[in-house]
Amino acid sequence: MNDRAAQGGLRPIGFLGALTFLTRLPVRLRSAPDLPASVPWFAVVGGLIGVTVGTIAAGLAELVPMSVAAAVAVIAGVALTGAFHEDGLADLCDAFGGWTVEQRHEILKDSRHGTYGVAALASSIVLRIVCVAELGPATAFAGLVAAHALARGAAVATMGARPKSAAPGLGSEYTAAVTAPRAALGALAGVIIAAAATGWWAAPLTAAAGLAAIGVALLARRALGAITGDSLGAIEQVAEGLVLVVVTGLATRHTLWWT
Repeated sequence: MNDRAAQGGLRPIGFLGALTFLTRLPVRLRSAPDLPASVPWFAVVGGLIGVTVGTIAAGLAELVPMSVAAAVAVIAGVALTGAFHEDGLADLCDAFGGWTVEQRHEILKDSRHGTYGVAALASSIVLRIVCVAELGPATAFAGLVAAHALARGAAVATMGARPKSAAPGLGSEYTAAVTAPRAALGALAGVIIAAAATGWWAAPLTAAAGLAAIGVALLARRALGAITGDSLGAIEQVAEGLVLVVVTGLATRHTLWWT
């Protein structure tokens, strides 16, 4: 493959790399994942995670109360991803308790979670369950697809921001590898998936995801001096939750285009 192709758009092998990175599915690769090629696929994999979680929520809603279906669906999503993004949110919130930039980076290296991290983790899960519980089966499905796709797209878009983190870590490797075109392509994929699932709702939902990304990125850069892998996980979590909040608001006044 020539250099232009390697620098360019979506490569099928990148999808498998993204699937391996973002989920606990037992995907076998013949070689190490191509980090730059995987990044544009993050939102696509996020959309597939949303389809899985949304199908669980919509399906169980026919058998049990929506609140129970929502809880099972969100927990299933956490299991499918190995609490990957939740861990980043918890680590970043714990780091906010440090007094200096150096101390905050040291906290990020600690695998244990403190009060801030546990509170953030619990808040994220509770918020998502409550939001999904307020939706009907069809809206829950569409909202979850959009939330998961846009949240990963928001994280990808943030990867194009500067400065990068010089701290070692897989998240930092992904952040350093992505170029602006790859970041734009990954973010666009999230918007397209959200539009397919929710129609015109995708506009305010994209705005919500963007607001979450900007807010968390600014806080992370102020606290850490750069965007780290944990920051990206936190962006995904905050964006996912905020998108679902907006979905609940839209659902009270409007119907989905395909219902």
